[in-house]
Amino acid sequence: MITVQKVSKFLGKKELFEEVSFHIHPGEKIGLIGHNGAGKSTLFNIILGETEPDSGTVIKSKNLRLGHLPQQWAPLEGKTVLAHAMDIHGELHTLRAELHSIQHSLEAERDSEKMKSLALQQTRILEQMEHLGGYDLEARAQKILAGLGFKKDQLQLSVSALSGGWVMRLELARLLLAEPDLLLLDEPTNHLDLSSLLWLEQYLQNTSSAMMIISHDRTFLNSIVKRILELEGGQLNEYTGNYDDYLKEKSQRQEILQASYRNQQERIRQIERFVERNRVRASGARQAQSRLKMLDKIERIDLPAEQESAIHFTFPAPSRSGKRVLELSNVHKSYGEHTVYEGIDLVIERGDRVAFIGENGAGKSTLLKMLAGVEEPTAGRRIVGHQALLGYYAQYQWEQLQPDWTVLEEASSVSGDMPQSQLRSLLGAFLFRGEDVLKRVSVLSGGEKARLILCKLLLQRPNVLLLDEPTNHLDIPSRDVLERALAEFPGTICFISHDRHFINALTNKVLAVDSGKIHLFPGNYNDFHNIWKKRLEENETASSGTSDSAETISPATSSVKSTQERKRQEAEWRNELHRRKKPLQEQLEKVENTLEKAQKQLDHLNALLADPSTYQDGNRIQEVQKEYQESRRQVQRLTEQWEEHALALEELEKNFQREKSN
Repeated sequence: MITVQKVSKFLGKKELFEEVSFHIHPGEKIGLIGHNGAGKSTLFNIILGETEPDSGTVIKSKNLRLGHLPQQWAPLEGKTVLAHAMDIHGELHTLRAELHSIQHSLEAERDSEKMKSLALQQTRILEQMEHLGGYDLEARAQKILAGLGFKKDQLQLSVSALSGGWVMRLELARLLLAEPDLLLLDEPTNHLDLSSLLWLEQYLQNTSSAMMIISHDRTFLNSIVKRILELEGGQLNEYTGNYDDYLKEKSQRQEILQASYRNQQERIRQIERFVERNRVRASGARQAQSRLKMLDKIERIDLPAEQESAIHFTFPAPSRSGKRVLELSNVHKSYGEHTVYEGIDLVIERGDRVAFIGENGAGKSTLLKMLAGVEEPTAGRRIVGHQALLGYYAQYQWEQLQPDWTVLEEASSVSGDMPQSQLRSLLGAFLFRGEDVLKRVSVLSGGEKARLILCKLLLQRPNVLLLDEPTNHLDIPSRDVLERALAEFPGTICFISHDRHFINALTNKVLAVDSGKIHLFPGNYNDFHNIWKKRLEENETASSGTSDSAETISPATSSVKSTQERKRQEAEWRNELHRRKKPLQEQLEKVENTLEKAQKQLDHLNALLADPSTYQDGNRIQEVQKEYQESRRQVQRLTEQWEEHALALEELEKNFQREKSN
């Protein structure tokens, strides 16, 4: 289909890649990977013919049909969603017009020979339309649009009314409907929720089109591609298999390369020692010259730069929070007449690592904002637990960065008295190394800004992190860095992400948001996925033979449904647990309130003792010191009581879970 021969591309003096060569065969599914800025999108544009290479050629098969999904697409005007999705073959419009004209002529024609000729033309046009998929085009378009998350009532909307994310979904639907010979997909999962992502995976697995995919989603690549092309250091390296296979083979290649490098270096040292010993001796001068020529002919092996995975770092440890970190009690949330949540309850506890999942627009970000205090509930209560220090991340926070500051200045603004050597080390862990820390914020890419904000967030030492799509704009190495940082984080994490590898690596709970309701499941994404699959099968079995048996149940919907019996039993368990916990919780809250007042009093006395004017009155200083000692003992006593109540509550919950499992 396509042959790329020794293609090179420079941007100014910067070499993107040099003498890149590869083939794409019919039906192949290829992953194109590399750091942000390695030249992946540029290589796509060269294949498409939109960018000329500085050297080399791209040879394409005759009549090859290409389909390209870029990372950004300009909004369109004048068509409905369905009409735009179906507008994939200009030839179809011409054929439909011809067919309409022929049918009109047949109705008016009386000459049998002319009628026969018109009928033959009609048959030919119908055959062409069938070849282009014109008969079932609308049905296929509706199926693909539904798979990518469009509801029926959205199909007649004007395309100009769609947000950028939905425009990208629509363009992806058009590409899939057109079924080109080769699909070039640049980050196709960026604007998809998990339900649509799973559908797209299955579709791409079964399509006959060849494809080359740029993606930073490892799980997505693992499920689709059978070959990996990696742009690294201006060179293109090829690997057989999916992303996991690539990691294994790359590791093996690096081990072989390092062994070859060591052997070559030893051989070079031997030759250099021989030359050094014999170059001044008449009897060995000729041999020394021969060895020098040998040295010149050796093709030196260069080792790649040190990999990010070898970096080790530790962020400042945050303080310990109470058992209950955040709580929403009977919370309602509305925007005008649109109700997002009605009467929901949620408790986040110390050590929870919760992934929020659900369809786009289900209310995940709204829920996270209410927990963070960025938005207030319309009704109900938000309760922040004892000593809970919140850190919230959202992409709009990019605007809070100072464009004229350097990376180091931004980090220093929240690092306190941390030594600059340690601060540079932590910035290095987030891939800001050497001179990178002196970059101005104004020249940073989206991924670099995201990494800087996340690094600053951890430097502020919160013990509760609330993260809205933290992996967006991050390539795989950057995601690995964030994953390692959060894995080391000792506090509580709630986050929104559709990166299943990232979710599986970090979570111990999954919160599914669907139709204004929330459901908490133990385990990671794989555990959750197995739960909804099991329940989907139960629902299908229970509904077989009924009028509802043909109803399609989406993964996100099926994941939060259960039988009436299970709901009744779970309600009984919740009520019983609430009944047992209530006395302890009341005691704990009472101690927490008293402790908070005592701590404020102790802080006040500390401030007095730090004020020089307090020491001017001898009697007053004695009173303050006495009050300070009493206050300190009270805080210590209340802290011990609080810990006893918290441990008792924790033990009660553990015992209850054991009773429940038995």
